Amino acid sequence: MELKRVVITGMGALTPVGNSLAEYWGNLVAGKSGAAPITHFDAAKFKTQFACEVKNFDPLDHFDRKEARKLDPYAQYALVTATEAWADSGLNEETIDHDRAGVIWGSGIGGLKTFFDECSEFARGEGTPRFNPFFIPKMIADIAAGHISMKWNLRGPNFTTVSACASSTNSLIDSFNYIRLGQADIIVSGGSEAAVNEAGVGGFNAMKALSQRNDSPETASRPFDLERDGFVLGEGSGCLIVEELEHALARGAKIYAEIVGGGMSADAHHITAPHPEGLGAINVMRNALRDAGMRPNEVDYINVHGTSTPLGDIAESKAIREVFGENAFDLNISSTKSMTGHLLGAAGAIEAIACVMAVKNDVVPPTINHFTDDPEFNSKLNFTFNKAQKRTVNAALSNTFGFGGHNASVIVKKFVQ
Repeated sequence: MELKRVVITGMGALTPVGNSLAEYWGNLVAGKSGAAPITHFDAAKFKTQFACEVKNFDPLDHFDRKEARKLDPYAQYALVTATEAWADSGLNEETIDHDRAGVIWGSGIGGLKTFFDECSEFARGEGTPRFNPFFIPKMIADIAAGHISMKWNLRGPNFTTVSACASSTNSLIDSFNYIRLGQADIIVSGGSEAAVNEAGVGGFNAMKALSQRNDSPETASRPFDLERDGFVLGEGSGCLIVEELEHALARGAKIYAEIVGGGMSADAHHITAPHPEGLGAINVMRNALRDAGMRPNEVDYINVHGTSTPLGDIAESKAIREVFGENAFDLNISSTKSMTGHLLGAAGAIEAIACVMAVKNDVVPPTINHFTDDPEFNSKLNFTFNKAQKRTVNAALSNTFGFGGHNASVIVKKFVQ
């Protein structure tokens, strides 16, 4: 069968470096760090006392008080970015085929704050257990997709992908596949996460996964730097309106970029550590290139997983060298997690948005906080350290890798009719 072409027609972002698409992109290009001391709870007794929080966010600016109480922050973030993306796309609820419009969302954890708060309240209580009747529907990881579908009466495919930090890249790939196979015209896709709370920080601290650079939060996320000591936990959401090309053209939609390929793989190696030779990363990038029908020399920019962990950054750089060969030295590579922190299940969504904006604007956002070269990395690789670089970006690849060995990569290109 002839596959449909798939484009991106709207985007929304709520991130630690910006509460809208324009603000997010502007601060990425400017190299602004979103890390700061934690304000969501008293972190004084925690090994890590900082994170990349969403800032100046008041749910009551977006929801009435009754509605806000029914939504975990991760679902609030999802609805806010979906609303921005929907408006950005110019979609008209009155004219779409609601049965061919769906929602495929990603979240690695879902309503962790709700789960923690309810269990903490139960542990403090005596006598008859009392739980909020909204406990379960606030906490489950699929509920954000449900709320988005109800907002615009979208009756097409509706589900949530859960693959740890690869979750929202998987949601984007699934959206791409449903549309190119003719199963839908429009998919609201993306991901959200809100794990900056006692359980999230405490859990990742116990794994020794987080940076403990409490004296300098803004420089703590240091992908590919010799002194990197772990990732910085982030939160927020990204949303992309994924649309069949002819459907978009028929309504005169603006088109940001075209999705041309997606790849998936598994490390099958360890619950948290990457394969030391980057085997899963090699396979996922090759799968994405093969799916897109592209050669390695046709990619201009890779937004890497690049979490600032000692092992992960090395494995990914080895994989890039293996897949791209000598072409690796012509690429721009950057980790926007150096600014946003790691949004877990939402990372893929906001990083795909960064790729789309790089393609649209021919600007590669930087990897900030580079101070000391690590001899483990080939010095000829261009990690776009500390300052954005202008270059023609015809195609960009976004990598996301999750605990459990889940890997997902997606490729976007300039749209040419």
